[in-house]
Amino acid sequence: MERTGGLDHDDSARDDLVSALEVIEEQPLAERAAGYAALHDELARRLDSGPA
Repeated sequence: MERTGGLDHDDSARDDLVSALEVIEEQPLAERAAGYAALHDELARRLDSGPA
């Protein structure tokens, strides 16, 4: 199924998030905690900035 408009951006953002989570999950526990904290901060900044 082909998608158009904003949905492509949503898929790209989801793929970026999944990739980031995969990288974080491969790290030792201490680095994983820092990675999740950094990801949380980035997502919070995006939410606070409003619609793109």
